[in-house]
Amino acid sequence: MIYLDNAATTYPKPKNVVDAVTQALYRRGANPGRSGYAMAMETDRAIYLCRRKAAQLFDVGEPENVIFTPGCTQAINIVLKGLLHNGDHVVVSDLEHNAVMRPLEGMREQGVTWTAAHVTPGDPDATVDAFRKSLRPNTKLIICTHASNVFGIRLPVERLAALAHAYDILFAVDAAQSAGVLPLRLRTDGIDFICAAGHKGLFGPMGTGFLITEKGDRLRPFCEGGTGSLSVSLTQPETLPDRFESGTQNVPGICGLSAGLDFVLQKTPEAIHRAEIGVLTGIYDGLSSIPGVRLYTARPDARHFAPVLSFNLDGLASEETGAALAERGIAVRCGLHCAPQAHQAFGTLETGTVRVSPSVFTTRQQAGTFVAQVRRLAERSHKSGMEKAVGI
Repeated sequence: MIYLDNAATTYPKPKNVVDAVTQALYRRGANPGRSGYAMAMETDRAIYLCRRKAAQLFDVGEPENVIFTPGCTQAINIVLKGLLHNGDHVVVSDLEHNAVMRPLEGMREQGVTWTAAHVTPGDPDATVDAFRKSLRPNTKLIICTHASNVFGIRLPVERLAALAHAYDILFAVDAAQSAGVLPLRLRTDGIDFICAAGHKGLFGPMGTGFLITEKGDRLRPFCEGGTGSLSVSLTQPETLPDRFESGTQNVPGICGLSAGLDFVLQKTPEAIHRAEIGVLTGIYDGLSSIPGVRLYTARPDARHFAPVLSFNLDGLASEETGAALAERGIAVRCGLHCAPQAHQAFGTLETGTVRVSPSVFTTRQQAGTFVAQVRRLAERSHKSGMEKAVGI
């Protein structure tokens, strides 16, 4: 199988990730932070080491500011539902995933409102200006994707962070598509909250993610319960990460994520991004030469894009294209990709798109095979359309 659905979850995982999950089940079966015997303490240390690696990669001062979650979606919910109150206003981009939009829309009943700022691909000045014009006196938060999960368009998060702080507004980044692929630094970039998935560009198992912040005291606890600390108290601990980590952690997943962080730290996000964009531009160039292929963005470059692109074939629904490619052993994703805002912005809400997302393991030969198969589908679709037109 040629796997080009890495924006959903990366596959294959590096061998060290698979080994780490297996070893965790054998050697780290005790509950971390709950007991003083050897295996429990070893498990606790393994969790701490993963925090420390994430703190290094994302430039946060203390490992305790890395809060483990089951994924990016829950990290986003912790920020939105822990921060916002009746009367607060939020600015988002018009490329957001439902992980941002559904919680916000659900909070309308609590008096929270939002405005979507238009993103102009390749023009950071216009994008920042659109965010500026969307601000209101009661704007409490700007939250946006670092890179669109549909079209790969990067947002100028460093400049948006500066804009937010100029108006005394908090700034959060949905890094589901960028963590491990694009450089992202909490302190250097001036970001207040980084929400990330562990199973995508960080190559960890599914069911892993985290929230990184030095402003956890600004958030109400999302879930309360046992933390292994301050057990005599019936109220949730104030200290991080315990404030947001009630219950037993996903130890095998976190150990796998720790190994994924090793992989990324060794290669570096910059090198991973260069490799993946190199493959993606080859795919883009091949698709752009095929009659009947519809592309929606300019040729992706490293400065303005993450390694994700969308296309459609004239005469075929996106799902039909995806099914035909699957029959040929090629895995892509089709439809709306849980991001109707992005499709609304690009006029593809009715059709959806075929999404292609390579990883560092995708070869140029695989990319060439994919383009060749799309060419055959396009030729077949064109021939079928011509036959229908003449009544054959």
